Amino acid sequence: MRFRFKRRRSPFASLFARSRQEDYLARYVVREYARGRSLQDALDDPYIRNRSTPEERARLLERPEVVAAIGRQAVSDLQLVIADARAARPAA
Repeated sequence: MRFRFKRRRSPFASLFARSRQEDYLARYVVREYARGRSLQDALDDPYIRNRSTPEERARLLERPEVVAAIGRQAVSDLQLVIADARAARPAA
């Protein structure tokens, strides 16, 4: 007679797991930010507000993919500002 034991998940697994809905919300925020909306505007969007609590929205800002997307855009914006400043500076 063979006994099969079900493999049990760790009781702490759910504490650190990300929900599918949180993944969708993070992708939405990144996509809207990439389209040119401000971060505040994307977070205040009815799609986000209707599907999350203020705590969940705050957690979105801790997700690596959201931070990376915002950081890439910020660096890109700064590079454009620097390039424009160099172009506007008269040649010495």
